Amino acid sequence: MSAKQAPNRTTAAAEGEVVVLLIGMRVNHFWAVHQWVPVGLAMLRMLAELKRDPSRGLLGHVLLTASPRTYYVVQYWESKEKLYAYAHSPQMFHHRAWAILNRKERKGKVRGHVGLWHETYVVPAGSYESIYADMPPFGLAAATGVLPLARRGRTAADRLAHRPA
Repeated sequence: MSAKQAPNRTTAAAEGEVVVLLIGMRVNHFWAVHQWVPVGLAMLRMLAELKRDPSRGLLGHVLLTASPRTYYVVQYWESKEKLYAYAHSPQMFHHRAWAILNRKERKGKVRGHVGLWHETYVVPAGSYESIYADMPPFGLAAATGVLPLARRGRTAADRLAHRPA
């Protein structure tokens, strides 16, 4: 960037409440490939299923790694109700994947080779803000769209004070 060129600064176009789900796996034993590869493939299958039907409520996601052992997805949802509806729907792959895991646990076939975790955050309006400088849409902005920074305020305090009209 030249000295004369100002950075392109944007913010996420999210309005109202934001639901963020962090969900992932930890490979506890690398040699147990037959245990952890199916878990990773199941997550990719669920994301593909959600992408095919936007009415389910997934707005966007980012695949990340925390270490060579830990992989996770940051997901942005329209509402906690849509997240719960997906998780509990017998027609969706998530329901079948958990049924398989529960059967394995009951039979004593889960040996701790792969860990699973999730955290869900329901973030009210006025409790989140974002800034992206010279970035393509990423994270919340990729899920909800981008706005010029000036539309929400130049400072984090200004953006946190934003309330939908």
